[in-house]
Amino acid sequence: MTTDLDTPSAVTRMRDEIDHPVIDGDGHLVEIMPLIVELVGDLAGRDVAARFTKYLGTMFGESSGYTPVRTPFWGSPGPTIDRLTTALPALMHERLGELGIDYALLYPGVGLPVMGCPDDELRRVAARALNRYYHEVFGPFHDRMTPTAIIPMFTPEEALTELDYAIRELGLKAVVMTGVIPRQRADGVNGWIDTLCHDSELDYDPVWARCQELGVVPAFHGIGFGWGSRTSRTNYVYNHLGNFAAAQEAVCRSLVMGGATTRFPDLRFAFLEGGATWACQLRADLIGHWEKRNGEAILAHDPAAIDAALADRLIEEYATGTLADRRDAIRAAIRANPSAAVDRTTIDEFAESGIGGPDDISRIFREQLFFGCEADDPLNAVAFSDELFPDGAQLNAFFGSDIGHWDVPDMRDVVPEAWEQVTEGHMTTTAFRRFTFDNVHRMLTDTNPGFFAGTAIERTSNAAR
Repeated sequence: MTTDLDTPSAVTRMRDEIDHPVIDGDGHLVEIMPLIVELVGDLAGRDVAARFTKYLGTMFGESSGYTPVRTPFWGSPGPTIDRLTTALPALMHERLGELGIDYALLYPGVGLPVMGCPDDELRRVAARALNRYYHEVFGPFHDRMTPTAIIPMFTPEEALTELDYAIRELGLKAVVMTGVIPRQRADGVNGWIDTLCHDSELDYDPVWARCQELGVVPAFHGIGFGWGSRTSRTNYVYNHLGNFAAAQEAVCRSLVMGGATTRFPDLRFAFLEGGATWACQLRADLIGHWEKRNGEAILAHDPAAIDAALADRLIEEYATGTLADRRDAIRAAIRANPSAAVDRTTIDEFAESGIGGPDDISRIFREQLFFGCEADDPLNAVAFSDELFPDGAQLNAFFGSDIGHWDVPDMRDVVPEAWEQVTEGHMTTTAFRRFTFDNVHRMLTDTNPGFFAGTAIERTSNAAR
């Protein structure tokens, strides 16, 4: 974390070196919760509002009865002015220039965990109330910022309903979803994480089609603590470490392997707050696995392809010593076919993905997938490495300030921290432009060409397109 910065000078020095706006692709607002409770009451009555109030207390760890894992506490910004900046849009609007940000996408605070609420009625009513709040409170400041609507994803039907309400009725133009939905089987014991595409028991293709129709980017901000190994009852930091990367990797892998990216090649997907290194690994792993386990390559490992005569000759020649008396057992072991029961129509595990080779994987990552990175992540520059991506398909990493959360001790330091990647020689000014403007701008305008109409950066946006 940068400490002794003369921040206005740092922002000014950066401005002298760049010729483009800075778009914050992942800032956060902090809701004024009594107003949300009032909206819940307006929509569903006082009893539901009371249940929602109780849920809020358990959601943030005030009651140990709701969740078995240590959840966030004291998660709001530290400095008073920063705390109020995230809650008062007029103050945010006034301070963005000071922070070095020209335009900001603001994601929910409380709205993020609400998307995972297991109570169907509360989840849906809260989503509706929160989206009304974002529209009414932050909407008037659309020239410099836009709030994102929360879209609950437990079923495709609820997602479609809230998409239509948030985009068509309220006029919001950005959305956030969770891509990791906890499910329980009928026995109530065997649970799993539904990642919305591969192996999902529900068909989410209508949701992706509606996003494309409405001109919005499905942006995933799922939480990865509470499942896997991140289940400490006593330590939130333990649960938090790496959790966003794990959650976003899960849904990204599912969308690619499940074929959503090939069925909707014009749709863009965003994965927030997990950085870029997991995406580097996923891209490399996909290519490596395709080369060795695509529908044709896998046949080289078919036990039925063993040359029995050659195997016999090798056993006779090389089964020596204590193995010499066990040649029959060796022959039986080699000829055994533990995979004989495998359904041979399922051996091409890339068939569902629609991927036909490494070029398809590179295209998907180059054109469709975008990765939100926090300013202080020292590995952001990895996404722009020519050495790692010799085919030119660098990752579409983009800058997210994360203002509104505890991990930003001082909002004024965020953009200068991102610029340090340039001053320290890890990122070129060209890469910095891609990081803070080009990638997120392309993601949004590919989906909605008029996204920046009427904003402070409309002229630059039009020129960039």
